[in-house]
Amino acid sequence: MRIATWNVNSVGARLDRVLAWLESAQPDVVALQELKCTTTEFPEMPIQAAGYEVAAHGNGRWNGVAILSRVGLDDVTLDLPGQPPYAGVVETRAVGATCGGVRVWSVYVPNGREPDHDHYAYKLEWFAALRATVAAELAAVPDRPFAVIGDFNVAPTDADVWDIAQFVGSTHVTEPERAALANLRGAGLVDIPPRALKGEPYTFWDYRNGAFHRGWGMRIDLVYANAPFASLVRDAWIDREERKGKGASDHAPLVVDLDTSPA
Repeated sequence: MRIATWNVNSVGARLDRVLAWLESAQPDVVALQELKCTTTEFPEMPIQAAGYEVAAHGNGRWNGVAILSRVGLDDVTLDLPGQPPYAGVVETRAVGATCGGVRVWSVYVPNGREPDHDHYAYKLEWFAALRATVAAELAAVPDRPFAVIGDFNVAPTDADVWDIAQFVGSTHVTEPERAALANLRGAGLVDIPPRALKGEPYTFWDYRNGAFHRGWGMRIDLVYANAPFASLVRDAWIDREERKGKGASDHAPLVVDLDTSPA
């Protein structure tokens, strides 16, 4: 089974590339983030025509998530239980589903903006709700392969950014954010790191200043999985080619290959 996560930075603007990538990469399950469309505006028909069931969740703001699956789409859950609002709105940042016996959550963790911004406090509250959701689901079905995948907007270590000195005083690398990630792992998850390509583990490169070509990236798209999921992993890699060319997202797909064949 091939499972992927990809912040597409507007599924409407990127639809042709998404469809072409589904054809070339042949993933079985895809978690999408930053749809930038409402649920009703999501291009469900062309994606269904490509062979995928769709669980999309969007409110048209700078968020929105989806799960695409060609191996089943069951027990769909929209939003985290107890998910905190921001400015009075519960943003569309999480969708869960069971696909071919694997439980997957597609998440788009809040950016945080600046450490002294109220969006940063919201980010940490959101992580707490995610941790509670993970702990509850793992306790309910401990032997089922389970993964939280998506754009976490946190680089786990200094090695996951191109130059840590450039991030002093910025979000994505602060101790509270990294502590929230560690707390999430403490619920029973491990980081599934991808193979580094060209010496880089990065999944995101800013559009500005030629960051992609200079290698100025970050690893903020992650796969956090329980032991049953991790035991099935045969490969994990970043499709760096998809970050190239006209109309690319600023994120590359992160792909994990599982061996789910009977023992």
